[in-house]
Parts: sequence; structure tokens; C-alpha cells
Amino acid sequence: MSYLAVGYCGIQPLKKWITSSVLSPFFIYFILSRGNYSLIDNADLIIHEAGHFFFGFFGSFIQAAGGTLMQILFPAFLAYYFLRAGYRTGVQIFIFWLGQNLINISVYAADAKVRRIPLLGNGKHDWYYLLSQLGMLDNCEIVGYLFFISAVFIMSGALLLPLYLDDT
Repeated sequence: MSYLAVGYCGIQPLKKWITSSVLSPFFIYFILSRGNYSLIDNADLIIHEAGHFFFGFFGSFIQAAGGTLMQILFPAFLAYYFLRAGYRTGVQIFIFWLGQNLINISVYAADAKVRRIPLLGNGKHDWYYLLSQLGMLDNCEIVGYLFFISAVFIMSGALLLPLYLDDT
């Protein structure tokens, strides 16, 4: 066996961790800077607002929830697409993005009672409306932390995905 073949075999197992290595600093950043606006939040905002439009046909409650639903469904759908295609890197990126969206949602939900986050358009606070309708407005911070904890688990899962999936 040549030296090049041995070297290649030594690197090959590490190759599947490249995406996790690239995403790890972002994981730390998103966890530590919860609530700070980042560049990806521009895309999240567009997807959120599109959700209100697409879910607007199902009544006011679902329309209000539609922004959050779209922020969850859009990256989840893309992760599923790449899973079906056998492309682990795509799965990792979009599961990670789902987690980042959940951090974004956690901040929005936790803000429901005080409503300090600047909003677009008519300034209606989705989570104020949703939690008020559910009689849970006083629990908005708990709801926010549940989203945040979910985000940490989902992003951690994305980083550990090479343990379970191989590219085909």
C-alpha cells in the first residue's frame, strides 16, 4: 500500500465532519447572541412574512401562526429533500437553519407580553395575539425558552449528524 493511499484513508473519516466544523462557530454565536439580528434573519423575515400570506386562507389564528409555521416548515422541507437525495451536507445545513429559526422564534415568543421588538407593517405582534387567544400570555417567556431549548437540541443534532448519516 502506498503512502498516498494510507494518507487518503486517514483523512477520509474526517471529511464527513467538515460541515459540522464550519457550522460549530455559528452554533456558538447564535446561542450566545440570542436576539441579536444577523444577516440570515433577513431570509428568515421574508419566509416568515410569506407564511402569513400562504396560511392566511385558514383564518386569523392560523394566519398569525403562519409566519412561525413557515419558518419551521421551509428549512424542514429542504432538510427532508436532501435526506431523500442522500446529501448529508444539505441535511445538516437545513436542520441547522431550522434550529436558528427556532432561536429567532424563541425571541419573538418571549417578547409577546412586553412587545419591544420592532415589527414590520401594521405592527401586530403574532405571538401576543396567539398566546392571548390561548390564554397563555403570562407564560410567554416559558414558551420562548421551550423554543430556545428545542433550537439547541436541533442544532446540536445537526452538528452530530455525521455519526448517523453518510453521503451516498
